[in-house]
Amino acid sequence: MLQIPQTGIYLSKLFPLRLCFDYYQYICRYLLSIMEVSCPYFDPEFENLNEKIYGPRVTVDNESCDKCTVVKVDSLNKQGLLLEVVQVLSDMDLVISKSYISSDAEWFMDVFHVKDQRGNKVADKKVISYIQQAIGAKRELQNSGEMKKCYDNAVRTESCSDCTAIEMIGTNRPGLFSEISAVLAEQKCNVVEAHAWSHNACLACVAYVSDESTSASIDDPNRLATIEDQLSTILRPTTIADHNCMGAKTHFLGCDSSMSRMERRLHQLMFANHDFDGPPGQVSTSFSSINMDHVEEGRRTVVSIDRCAEKGYSVVTVECMDRPKLMFDTVCTLTDMQYVIFHASIASHGPFSYQEYYIRHKDGYTLDTEDERLQVIKCLEAAIERRVCEGVRLELCAENSVGLLPNVTRILREYGLTVARADIATDGEKIKNVFYIQDTSGNKVDMRLVELMERELQPLAFQVKNELLLPPNDTSMERESFSFVGLLRSQLERFSHSFIPI
Repeated sequence: MLQIPQTGIYLSKLFPLRLCFDYYQYICRYLLSIMEVSCPYFDPEFENLNEKIYGPRVTVDNESCDKCTVVKVDSLNKQGLLLEVVQVLSDMDLVISKSYISSDAEWFMDVFHVKDQRGNKVADKKVISYIQQAIGAKRELQNSGEMKKCYDNAVRTESCSDCTAIEMIGTNRPGLFSEISAVLAEQKCNVVEAHAWSHNACLACVAYVSDESTSASIDDPNRLATIEDQLSTILRPTTIADHNCMGAKTHFLGCDSSMSRMERRLHQLMFANHDFDGPPGQVSTSFSSINMDHVEEGRRTVVSIDRCAEKGYSVVTVECMDRPKLMFDTVCTLTDMQYVIFHASIASHGPFSYQEYYIRHKDGYTLDTEDERLQVIKCLEAAIERRVCEGVRLELCAENSVGLLPNVTRILREYGLTVARADIATDGEKIKNVFYIQDTSGNKVDMRLVELMERELQPLAFQVKNELLLPPNDTSMERESFSFVGLLRSQLERFSHSFIPI
């Protein structure tokens, strides 16, 4: 008799050798399976246990401040958390008038004073619920449909959940956006949504398109290659000096992103194309010499960088005209440049905004060289100015129809106008086109031309707004001293009751 080791099983010598060997293998596999079952079990969710216990916790307070809604967030800190929070608030089109941030000692504490676009508190329970769920339980919701149910305007419409995304970057010139629209129409692409920015002779565009006949995404590789090739042809630089042009790229977009993520991608495209290296000789205007009767003269952004040797931070100070999504643009840029924001304070006074960031590179070092400081200054200035458009805002609402976009942009081009920025969105059967237009010769837009265009584009719903209109003179507005340390110290005691002790 033969005994299989450690099993107590005996086999007759009469068994064929091959059969004995097979049976031996079977017993071994069985014993291994028993050993696997008896091993300790680790819950895969254990890794995220700290995060589940300690954050993020979100409080939306409408009582402590008379004019604003106060959003408080406290959590274990992680890289990119601040940007995630600001993205959620940007998705809701909320205006951040004041903010205090501290993320030292591996703990994140943040307070935002926010208003809606009309300057009122956030009273809508759907909006409040979305903020709490999107920040406080982001991972659980980001792959489900719950975020769409919380608030429809916070995420992309259903019609754009199954599209092909086309990213474009190139050297801007008069009529370029019109040429892009014409190519897409030629290729039987229906533009479901598109956003385009231009800055320092650079144009970046992200468009979401579907097939004209089927309204489905375009996934034929040959067709996508043709679209890319034609768009790259018109985006190709016209001079040898414009060697940084990246052309066009297409890719399939599943159920993905909110407006702020698309805007972050526009920032990244512009940054990759070095739009921050603008024409030489540009000089920023100091805000100390600005009179409210001549605010237009001080529209330039002022960025300075100092060193906080005591704590080992670089201190970035930004002074500029206030506007919606300003904080998103600055935080997005610093994050994408691999800088970590440890402390920050943001405040708006009248039409001006003052921001102060205490940062280090993710590797731990500060901005010690002049070249590093200059690079950050230029990139922040560019990020803030990309969204600002000095021109006339045209808004057209109509039934969604193929050919509308190229027709409208062609008419603009025929009237000697060029698109400096565009936001196109589809909502069911309706499409909303918002264009910021400028005169191709650099002169002020002749409003008589706009009136002629309005007649030609009838019966489209047509609204015109001059974006250069400035806020009313506020004689009570004075520039206040701005220091992160003072602001944070005065507020921490007030909000400390809502924070979890470390």
